[in-house]
Amino acid sequence: MLEKVSNIFKVEELKKKIFITLSLLIVYRAGCFIPTPGVDTFALSQFFDKLTETQGQTIFGMINLFTGGALTRMSIFALGIMPYISGSIIMQLLTAVVPALERIAQEGKAGYEKINQYTRYLTLVICVIQGLFLSLWLGNSRNFIIGGEEFVIVPDPNLLFRLITILTLTAGTIFIMWLGEQIQERGIGNGISLIITASIISRIPSSLAQLWVLWSPLDATNRQIPTPTVLLLLGLWFLVVMAVVLFTQAQRRIPIQYGKRVVGRRVYGGQSTYLPIRIDMAGVIAIIFASVVLSVPSTLGMFISTQAKPFSFLQSIIQQRGLWYNFIYVGFIVFFMYFYTAIVFRPLEISNNLKKYGGFIPGIRPGKSTAEYLDYVATRIVFIGAFYVSVIATLPNMIMHLFRVPSYALASLFGGTTLLIMVGVILDTMKQIEGQLLIRHYEGFMKKGTLRGRR
Repeated sequence: MLEKVSNIFKVEELKKKIFITLSLLIVYRAGCFIPTPGVDTFALSQFFDKLTETQGQTIFGMINLFTGGALTRMSIFALGIMPYISGSIIMQLLTAVVPALERIAQEGKAGYEKINQYTRYLTLVICVIQGLFLSLWLGNSRNFIIGGEEFVIVPDPNLLFRLITILTLTAGTIFIMWLGEQIQERGIGNGISLIITASIISRIPSSLAQLWVLWSPLDATNRQIPTPTVLLLLGLWFLVVMAVVLFTQAQRRIPIQYGKRVVGRRVYGGQSTYLPIRIDMAGVIAIIFASVVLSVPSTLGMFISTQAKPFSFLQSIIQQRGLWYNFIYVGFIVFFMYFYTAIVFRPLEISNNLKKYGGFIPGIRPGKSTAEYLDYVATRIVFIGAFYVSVIATLPNMIMHLFRVPSYALASLFGGTTLLIMVGVILDTMKQIEGQLLIRHYEGFMKKGTLRGRR
């Protein structure tokens, strides 16, 4: 393996791409520590620590995870790349339901560039809206009172502060988007995905440090987690990563046969191929949507009174993360898995394309029968994927209750969203690096076959 890794640095072009990628990621991480003017970052960090203790997981905690802690520091990259991700998801959903956008998307490269341009405009609008609400939230001192303790985040919340905050956060997100495009064009891997992965990985050292404090190997009197539990958690983490790698690359291959066509003196078609259907077609989208929905009550608890019994009951269920929470969480994950798959996977369109180019599934009639068969297979594949994603998503809660480990020490290590993103992005990047090596007659990372990414 060391010899195969050393081959990367023997290819001058590949070495240059990796250097550019790492340099741009360093620039991004450096920007996460530049504070927004007019904000007391120390008081804001203390407020978020207190908020996590009292309210549990909120939308702010999720944003903070994807921004690598930039939100708690209220840096110029506090919004992170999430507005662009939100814009991309919205455009993807609109493309599936709006005929005009669907026609643009089918125009090839020109259509892709047009959709990408619309996504940038939508990202700008989302940044302005989020920046406005964030500046209003920071400027209202009533939002920062927890348990009778008041945190002064913005000493002078005037109009100038709001304008500067909106411009700073919007410019920060646009700059991150530009960094991602530069990595895509000049570096290696998917730029946006690598930026998110870098943010998640940056939180792992703090989780390990918290586990170290809880373990306290040098002071047995303050030890909260026994040594066998720590070793078991490390072994379990490796097993979970292996399982995520296995299911990320797993796919159902449906055989496709193309009929022979004689055009003049040439014979076209006749070859056999396959149609791959991934087990987890929704990726992390289902977990993100389910987590956002479940974090709404805790987030609303920051702004409104929780005296109403139904609201307080629901909030207590979410904070305790017990059996009912896991049932609701899994239910949302399964729903969003099927919902998202129904949007992106279109059996009728695939069937028409196969029929158009002379392809067919052996034993299945072209046309409607093929579409029904693809829908039948996809429905059952999604069920397996939903079960797998549900296990990965609820694993931190199970570990927290079985081993009595605080949730803040598990978020970056066993979090379902973080694991799926890290493993998927690393596999995609390794696949691109392996492709570059194989082109230049070097060995890839695997002895037999090649790596498969998420796409």
